[in-house]
Amino acid sequence: MRVESILEKVLPAKYYPRVERMYLKRRGIRYWGWKHTCPCCNGHFRTFVPWGTKPVQIACPRCYSVARYRLLYLYLRNKTGFFKDSLKVLDIAPTQNFQEMCKSLPSIDYLSVDISSPLAIVRMDITAIALTENSFDCIICYHVLEHIPDDGKAMAELFRVLKPGGWAILQTPVDHSRDTTYEDPAITDPDARESAFNQCDHVRIYGRDYKDRLERAGFNVHIDDYLEELGEAAIERYVLIRDEKIYLCTKPS
Repeated sequence: MRVESILEKVLPAKYYPRVERMYLKRRGIRYWGWKHTCPCCNGHFRTFVPWGTKPVQIACPRCYSVARYRLLYLYLRNKTGFFKDSLKVLDIAPTQNFQEMCKSLPSIDYLSVDISSPLAIVRMDITAIALTENSFDCIICYHVLEHIPDDGKAMAELFRVLKPGGWAILQTPVDHSRDTTYEDPAITDPDARESAFNQCDHVRIYGRDYKDRLERAGFNVHIDDYLEELGEAAIERYVLIRDEKIYLCTKPS
């Protein structure tokens, strides 16, 4: 059994992320090298490591960032003003590393929310966001909407609290070979959901109409094939997944 799994079982939820982080910082020394770089922790490693089970992902051996978050860091750093502009940011379903990074930036006024995560600053349902409309310059909602039965209501709430002229990255797994999203509310058994939607806690597989759904909520949507721009050398260096596109959504001024 992995040490991380043991820590998760024996530690109270509120202490686990901090203890895990200390352990992983020490663990990363074993994998030091120059082949790969993690943009999240700026570590250099000879290899990355498997993480999780269904599906197995390739993670940084020090901070355990997975490919989608490494891509997010690169995109925010290179394609937006996230690291230099004064922004009021709403983060849905936060991760430990990303939340700590945001809190460390003096230009960021940061709030994280989630319906159950102990990491979230405020406990809140994404389909009923108890915050004032037109409040945030930026929203990060990363691989969340595929878990939400009423995703249309969630998208409408995200649109409502975003400021006019503000921007959001609303990322989710998208099967670009599908014209339309596949969902079936009658599928509730975890094993059946894993078979139908590739993960036991997913409720749909989005198709290319994901953009249309976001636009129905009011967003202007730009699908950025940022991986194509980065190129093969960067994909290999940062260990990224080649088929992920960035959904950059803006609220009309």
